[in-house]
Order: sequence, then C-alpha cells, then structure tokens
Amino acid sequence: MKYINIANTELKASNMIMGNMRINQLSLSEAEKLIRTAMEEGINFFDHADIYGKGQCEELFSEAIQMNPAIREQMMIQSKCGIRPDLGCFDFSKEHIINSVNKILQRLRTDYLDTLLLHRPDPLMEPEEVAEAFEVLHTSGKVKYFGVSNFNPLQIELLQKALPYKLVINQLQFGIAHTPMIDSGIALNMKVDQSINRDSSIIEYCRLHDITIQAWSPFQYGFFEGVFLGDLEKFPELNKSIDKMAEKYGVTSTAIAVAWITRHPANMQVVLGTTKVQRIIDSCKGSEIQLTREEWYQIYRAAGNMVP
Repeated sequence: MKYINIANTELKASNMIMGNMRINQLSLSEAEKLIRTAMEEGINFFDHADIYGKGQCEELFSEAIQMNPAIREQMMIQSKCGIRPDLGCFDFSKEHIINSVNKILQRLRTDYLDTLLLHRPDPLMEPEEVAEAFEVLHTSGKVKYFGVSNFNPLQIELLQKALPYKLVINQLQFGIAHTPMIDSGIALNMKVDQSINRDSSIIEYCRLHDITIQAWSPFQYGFFEGVFLGDLEKFPELNKSIDKMAEKYGVTSTAIAVAWITRHPANMQVVLGTTKVQRIIDSCKGSEIQLTREEWYQIYRAAGNMVP
C-alpha cells in the first residue's frame, strides 16, 4: 500500500480510501468483513457522508467495527455534509453544518473527524458563515481538517478567503471512463468536443494549492450509469487494453484501473465505493503499480480519447 502525506496536515493516508456510500446494503457481519479486509490490505482512510443511507451507513460502520478508542486510532475518518434531500437543497448555514457534524459523530461513535468536506457547492453559500461553523468545530476538537467535494477553483477561492484554515481536500469524480479534468488540457484550442473546458482546470488548481484530490467512482462511466470494467459492448477496446496490462503485471483489471489514476502526478487518493471484499483486495494491488507513460496514454486512447 502506498501512503501519501496530505499537504498541510499531519495525516499520512493510504492512497486507497474505503467509501461507505452503499455499506447499508450489507448485513452486520458482511460489513465487518469488508472493513476488516480493507484494514488488512493497508487502507487507513474511510469516507462517509451524512446522506449515505440517510445516516444508516455511518451507524452500521461504527457498529460493525465495534468502534472504540483503540480501533479509532488505527483509522482516519472523513464525512461530508451540506446536502439536504429532505428539503431538496444544499445548506451551508452555520446551524446546519454544526448540527450535521454532531449527528455524524454520534452515529460514528467517535469524538472527532479527521476531515470534514462540504458535499457539493451551495450557490447560497456565505463564506463568513461557513468560517464561523468551522471555527466552532475546530476549536471544540470535533474536526481536525476541512475540505470540499465537487468544487471548482473559484468556489474554493471564495470560501478560502474567509477561512482561517487551509482547505486540504477536493473530492471529484475521476476514472478512465470519466476524464473531463484532463481532456480539455490535452486538446487545448482545438475545435473538437474534447477541448471543451468542463472543469475550470481544477486539477491544475489543486496541484498549485496543495489540495489533495480524492477520485470518486473510479470504475464508473457517466453519473452512476454503470461500471466500464468487463463491459465489452460499450468499452471493447478499453477492456482489451486493460486486460493486456493486467496480464503483464499479474493483477486483475481492477488493479490496472486503479493504477491508471494513481499514476497521475497529482498524487490522488482513490475512493473505493464497492461492497465486494474481492474488489477491495484487487483494487489495493493497484496501489503501488507504476504504469509507464506509454501504457498510461494507451489506456487513455483506448477509452476513446484523442491524443493530438
């Protein structure tokens, strides 16, 4: 397992993250086995959100692992807040952020979060109000570090202006079948669809400002449309290319899909949202694989992208 130092923190985190969005689909014993397997494979970073299973995922996680101080010391726990499905809106008000964290801590049976992310941008965000909430949470010891999810550069700048704390993480969708973060840079100034800038150069911004990117849905295409691995109807060339490299490195295609992400010099973490024990094991085998430059581009082209 490869570990990275998250800039501007004391966190030395695995570059694989266990995501818990679907953990409530498992029984208690199945959830425990999944978490234990992740830890045995070297994962020490666990991602949550208050909307996952309407809080059930956080509750099941803490119950399955039998959360206690000794276990807590072995892991870094992150959660997210700001989405209000009950109201059909986003909510970055001071009251909602603080109340959300208090409930998250209760469900996870812990006194603190290592990181708290704001879960998708709120157009009605008042940066000064968010700063007040963060100050309360940090000084009380309930949150060590802060970050965002799915924010563009200027949204981060607007929020950071009011904060006394450095934003250290941005969680973004990224994987070989979802590459807007790099497409327009490769096809810059060309009159083709690939050159359309859909992300405001977020990957370059995060690298310039030492913000760690966490890649979510690494095996998905579209917005939860499905997994591209093994889909020979929609992605025949991509799977052929990945399978060939999997054979070369003696791993599964899942490991190569992970290695393609971690090969990028942005030094990203990969959020594994699977509920399957074997996929956790297979994914972790890609943690330290260093694809060659030629292999990385070969996979990128096989996904249907142009390299001018």
